[in-house]
Amino acid sequence: MNLASVQVFQQAIAALLGELLPQECQLTNEIAQVKLAKELLELTDAKVDTLSLLFDLIKLTDSNGQTTKHYIPIQSITSSSSGYPDIPYPTTERPTNLEQYRTEIAKEIQPSLIDNWQNLNFLTLILEKYGSCLSYGDSHVALVDAARMTAAIATALTTNQETESARFQLIAGSLSGIQNFIYTISSDGALKSLRARSFYLELVAEEVVQQILEQFKLPRTNIIYAGGGNLFILAGKRDDLLDHQLKELQNKVNAWLEKTFQGKIFLSLDYSSCGQDDIKSAKFRHCWNAAIAKIATQKNQKFRNQIQHGNLLAIRDSHQPCKVCHRDDTTDLKPLNKHESDSPLACKTCREMFKLGDQLPNTLAILRTNRPDIQTEKIEIYGTFYYIFESKKLILNINPETDTIYCINNWEIENYKIGSTIPMLMGRYYQPTDDGKFINAEDLAESSQGIKRVGYLRMDVDRLGQIFAKGLDDNNYSLPRVASLSRQMSYFFKVYLNSLASDRKTNLLDRQQDNNFQVLTKSDRQNLMFIYAGGDDLFISGTWNETVEFAFDIYQSFRAYTGNHPDITLSGGISINDAKFPLYQAADTSGEAEKKAKANNRDSLGLFGEAFKWEVWLGMENIQVENIDSLKELREYIKTNEELKLFGVLAIAKAIQDLLKSDAQVSRNFTRNLLATAQIQEQKIKEFSDKRTIKQYENQEKDIRYFLHLPKIAYTLARLPDRVHSNPEFTKISTSLKSPYNAPYFRAIATWIELLNRGGTNQ
Repeated sequence: MNLASVQVFQQAIAALLGELLPQECQLTNEIAQVKLAKELLELTDAKVDTLSLLFDLIKLTDSNGQTTKHYIPIQSITSSSSGYPDIPYPTTERPTNLEQYRTEIAKEIQPSLIDNWQNLNFLTLILEKYGSCLSYGDSHVALVDAARMTAAIATALTTNQETESARFQLIAGSLSGIQNFIYTISSDGALKSLRARSFYLELVAEEVVQQILEQFKLPRTNIIYAGGGNLFILAGKRDDLLDHQLKELQNKVNAWLEKTFQGKIFLSLDYSSCGQDDIKSAKFRHCWNAAIAKIATQKNQKFRNQIQHGNLLAIRDSHQPCKVCHRDDTTDLKPLNKHESDSPLACKTCREMFKLGDQLPNTLAILRTNRPDIQTEKIEIYGTFYYIFESKKLILNINPETDTIYCINNWEIENYKIGSTIPMLMGRYYQPTDDGKFINAEDLAESSQGIKRVGYLRMDVDRLGQIFAKGLDDNNYSLPRVASLSRQMSYFFKVYLNSLASDRKTNLLDRQQDNNFQVLTKSDRQNLMFIYAGGDDLFISGTWNETVEFAFDIYQSFRAYTGNHPDITLSGGISINDAKFPLYQAADTSGEAEKKAKANNRDSLGLFGEAFKWEVWLGMENIQVENIDSLKELREYIKTNEELKLFGVLAIAKAIQDLLKSDAQVSRNFTRNLLATAQIQEQKIKEFSDKRTIKQYENQEKDIRYFLHLPKIAYTLARLPDRVHSNPEFTKISTSLKSPYNAPYFRAIATWIELLNRGGTNQ
């Protein structure tokens, strides 16, 4: 037991409950390291209060930052009927239910708290579940994060007593090559195999964290951040000892990684040091950036030690390659699916991943142990065994000194009373088949609306590195704030994406009016499968139309979650493919679409071969164009701020679809003409592309892009039947299509309508 961490968390829970703390839960005399840690973080006289949104403090150099103040609603993290907690969208009104909240949670906590007063993992779960919505000392830092960083500093101080002046070390690590391992597969059952590979690498990253904690005798409270293959851990060991032990651990792990993954995965591991005065101020930023710089250097020198001292470059025999991952250094090839005679031959790792894919849907608990003889499915990682279970109740005879139990996405405090039990948060939503298994690509395609295709979505946060490195200025930077920012960002991808996928009504549809959410349909749109979601990015598959709709939901939800901060945005890319299209190629094409979105000055989506700002894709009704940020340059060229009845891709596509849905032939003809208009524009723009530098042609491209469509679109509209012209919605659609502001979006509009109206599996 780590006395310093336990004491910090006991004090934090006492602050949370106030006078409602059970008398049996006594606070002991504060040890010197805890007292000093609180002094360093200026928490000596801290009190629990409402929590302001930390994202509000972010300000990048090229913007004015946030101008509206937000608060986190006071509510515990509790699984809803969908199995996941509801998203705590911030509000502009300061919560007033603090005392009521204390009274309510005291009734839940008190019965269990007395018997678990010395159980650090239990106390941590309590504080995370009930203290993530409240501040402590710093109005922008959650109580749980303040406690975690206080405990981390206090623990580091206890291991630093042999030095005259306390020094801290920030250990940084990163697993690189993850995409090479996950995405480069092609086989039957690729979706579930890919999900299994993603899960497997999460366990590899967790094992690295555990090895570091055990090596330096640190509790989990010293983890500043761990997710997405990256880790930051605070230590207090002497530099010379830390350097030697860290390099030794890194070399051993990399030797295992090289053998297991044929050099695809590499662990970068290093540290930077700072003094006692640095850790309490913005000077810690230099320590953070120095550690990241060392990691970046190592990534450019992968397996350097194995090259110098091992046999990485030794000549090896080549054999028939695995049909899944293409490795050719093994002769152990067997059918991927032993129940199918024509199943492709695969290596042992790929067979294990395929088998794991069948087991993952029901996995709710994992046991980490050194024992190899437990009678259930297991995964071996660097000499440690991970056993998967459908319930924690099935895990028997654990050794609390050496074994660890992970409860996946579980917030029930009853599960954390016995043994070393910790939560494992994972973005893992999937729509199961009737027998509870992962849905395959063929079934997803068949469930699609219109054309039978599968959608693949990749998305990540724009300028995340800058947000962490420069987002908090010197007046706002602190270790607890960095830790809190990391946790809140990770929570969206690991926790709340599950909520958004599984219960759209509660987490989006019911919040439409409050957050100005726009939706294409009111459907549950649950035909999705998370391949990976964590850290700050995701890779998700589903029916093509629901994947597109989910992308819009994610963007709007994330923006609301971060207070619609102008500097905190997402970019994404979607590819739409046949069910038989190789998954690794789908990952590439969606990745290329995402790059195209990033190149569009970020805050964009790549879809249908186009890249537009999210506001363009989502569209809107009855809007002055001067209110549309992405049209600033165009407004200056056209020199008009007209009012648009409809603007953007999906707003117009939906209106046209509703107008023409009763006549399939009319809809097809209209779509064909709209596409032809877009093609004429593109052809003429290409013809003038070589003449742009000539002054007389400098505005030709813009003229073509915004005005060439008028004769063609007028002709197309005129040919529509009288019954369409007489529809009350026709005028606003006609006016919107003739507007130069919508001309660049014709191809995307027509493609959207065409895909919705095409059926059959061979189209």
